[in-house]
Amino acid sequence: MTATFAALRKRLRVSQLELSLRTGVSQRHLSCIETGRARAGRETLIALLDALGASLEERNQALLAAGYAPAHAERALDAPEMAPVRAALEQLIHASGAAPALVLDGDYNIVMANEGLARLMALLGLDAQAMLAQPLNLLRAVFAPGGLRSVCVDEAWLCNEMWARASREAEHLPRLRALLDELRPTLEPWTTAETSSQLPVLAFRLRAADGRVLSFFSTITSFGTPLDITLASLKVEHLFPTDEVTRQALGPTDGPACATALR
Repeated sequence: MTATFAALRKRLRVSQLELSLRTGVSQRHLSCIETGRARAGRETLIALLDALGASLEERNQALLAAGYAPAHAERALDAPEMAPVRAALEQLIHASGAAPALVLDGDYNIVMANEGLARLMALLGLDAQAMLAQPLNLLRAVFAPGGLRSVCVDEAWLCNEMWARASREAEHLPRLRALLDELRPTLEPWTTAETSSQLPVLAFRLRAADGRVLSFFSTITSFGTPLDITLASLKVEHLFPTDEVTRQALGPTDGPACATALR
């Protein structure tokens, strides 16, 4: 437990003194916990993890390392008890009509998509049916050599924004950190530069196969205060058109189609 908890505190850039002030646990006792000279009780450990703002996955790892049972389940999205969640996700991605929408897990795997996304992919000259019929990771699809970043009008800027956002999320998600480490050697030199934009929404342009420029802004919906690791990592992304050219290119919708469940 000692190495796990100490590494987590350092990665989250919280000093022992600051954590002591947040929790009322003395700095001396914190030091003893981290060096193995003392063992934190379960309630004390949970209080420390709360103060660190640890993710559900990080909490489970720290509890397991200390010899305690994990506090949070990690159910598969297709588990029977997750049926209400799947229904809610389908409603979310179809609520905007023709607007492309997708559901991402914590590792940026696309686990659900609507018909609007398939139409957009077709406009970009991509084989939507083939791509969405198999597990598809958005970061791999964008950042791999010859990936989707080639259809971005403002490629360098958008890639920087996506990488920066994923990097912030990876502070709490070990599997996502590993994925970013794997992709890093394939990046262009500018991709890991600091971004200067802190927009409330992500606006971007894509180049269609027929030469038209399609303009969108992205919004993210997530579940608040979830108690399941899978649910905590899910996010719903809608791509809303920002001009008439893009709206007309996407075309009308005849109403909600069945969601494309990728796993």
